[in-house]
Amino acid sequence: MSETNEPRIIKKYPNRRLYDTEESQYITLHQIRDLVLGEVPFVVIDQKTDEDITRSILLQIILEQESETNPLFSNDNLERFIRYYNAGAHKGFSDFIGQSLNFFQQQQREFGKAVEGMTGHNPMSFWNEMTQKNIETWRQMMGLGPEKDSSDDS
Repeated sequence: MSETNEPRIIKKYPNRRLYDTEESQYITLHQIRDLVLGEVPFVVIDQKTDEDITRSILLQIILEQESETNPLFSNDNLERFIRYYNAGAHKGFSDFIGQSLNFFQQQQREFGKAVEGMTGHNPMSFWNEMTQKNIETWRQMMGLGPEKDSSDDS
């Protein structure tokens, strides 16, 4: 595997097969999913048109996962997504989803770190600190300033 920051090139051929140019072998959508999970940067290029079709491949992976027994999105959420496309507000919605996913990922990392270092610490102070961090992050995402301390109202 190369040590550069260049993304791995996956070529999609007209026969719908995917070819990993770095590994010099055909791969499946499941193997591309593994690249995503491994945070390996890649791009999928249509061999015939040289068009970047990475987004289309990622959507196929999501569709496969959503077809399995434990889907992530409810019918209600999917219907809302469709409505946002039609409402002309999908840029703001896209930004919100991106921020929310970043927030969730950050919380997962923080929680993992906290659990690792939790031995000998007060669990209530941990949850209080996490709650305060969550509130501050949401305030920043919503464009609000820092929360004013009520003791400053003297």
